[in-house]
Amino acid sequence: MRKVAPASLDPVAPPPAAIGVPNRRAFVKTAAGASLLTMVPLVHAAGTDTLKVALIGCGGRGTGAAENALSADPNTKLVAMADAFADQIESSLAALQQSPVASRVEVPSDRRFVGFDAYKAATDEADVVILASTPRFRPDHMAYAAERGKHAFVEKPIATDAPGVRKFLDACKVAQSKNLSVVAGLCWRYYKPRVEGMAKVHDGAIGDLVAIETTYNSGGVWEPRVTRDQCQSEMEYQMRNWYYYDWLSGDHIVEQAIHGIDTMAWAMKDVPPVRCFGVGGRQSRTDAKYGNIYDHFSIVYEYENGVRGYHQCRHWRQTANQVKDYVLGSQGVFDVFAPRITGAQPWRNRDRAQHNMYQYEHEVLFTSIREGRPKADGDFVAKSTLLAIMGRMAAYTGQVITWDMAMNSTEDLGPATLAWTDEVPKRPVPIPGVTKFA
Repeated sequence: MRKVAPASLDPVAPPPAAIGVPNRRAFVKTAAGASLLTMVPLVHAAGTDTLKVALIGCGGRGTGAAENALSADPNTKLVAMADAFADQIESSLAALQQSPVASRVEVPSDRRFVGFDAYKAATDEADVVILASTPRFRPDHMAYAAERGKHAFVEKPIATDAPGVRKFLDACKVAQSKNLSVVAGLCWRYYKPRVEGMAKVHDGAIGDLVAIETTYNSGGVWEPRVTRDQCQSEMEYQMRNWYYYDWLSGDHIVEQAIHGIDTMAWAMKDVPPVRCFGVGGRQSRTDAKYGNIYDHFSIVYEYENGVRGYHQCRHWRQTANQVKDYVLGSQGVFDVFAPRITGAQPWRNRDRAQHNMYQYEHEVLFTSIREGRPKADGDFVAKSTLLAIMGRMAAYTGQVITWDMAMNSTEDLGPATLAWTDEVPKRPVPIPGVTKFA
């Protein structure tokens, strides 16, 4: 097997509760009740025991998250690693052994687990798991972590289709019942200047919300890493180039642009929209090596209270980039990336360079474990993931997609079995009007 560079789970980072009945109203009701979970002390509440950490998914994002985790709590150590590919583990391990936390990286060869089921053995070695694998596998990994009683840091997105979202939510229900912490990698919610600004929005600083505009226009991510003749099977080829296959990544609106869509969800206090419609396609990235994903999307989300959310994202080389979010109100505008508010109650935060949101989310996780006050991010990261999937569904099919349609969708994008074989469906590029909603 040829050695390749590790795959980043967040190739272009943004600039510096389960439900009983799968419908929109049930989702809102469950979200409101999630905070009522009784807080009871956890195993490590005393703060003296060493917390053992396992890394599941050893790409660039996972490697960074592992360093953040060990930096967040001095009484931690990395004890196990798992990935589909051995070379990914070795590359990640080499990087961590050169990092400031190298003295607490203790992963001998017998705790480096390889394959589709490797996550189970690694999880069993740890108290806390970092779930940073290819997004397709996040629901399975979260379900096993919850079953085994492990705290979790879960990267976004948490699934690539609606059945995966539902499985993830079920796992979070188990985690809550066991008082386990689940912190999500939607890092903007852990960026203190943005948190302060959004709190002011929720307190009425810009009046009534009118519209939300989120944009994630970039030049794209890494080029396909290997060719088909460098791989021993079609499964290996698609896994090595996972970003370009919707069943593995969810498409770039789900994998990357979810950051902007999550801003919309946050501004709306995580109340889901009623419906969405939009467009998308491939104009720039058309070669077969780019799998079956689109290179642009434009989606409109309609909320029950009349607010509209406008989201646009694209991967086009040699074009103007823009990654910006705005929340528009009747009395002002919140420029999320500044961050500042203009209008009747102006405000600006000038300390944004002094805060590392990637580090802070892990500090929150380990503090919650030590203090015995579980953090439960599963509900909002699931909602934001489904918002992105919902937009993809609208663009792929050319149909208006309601929240209930998206939540109850039976479309499972992945193959029936996971094996190193050529019997992997080669999903076509979706064609609106031809591709059907399921």
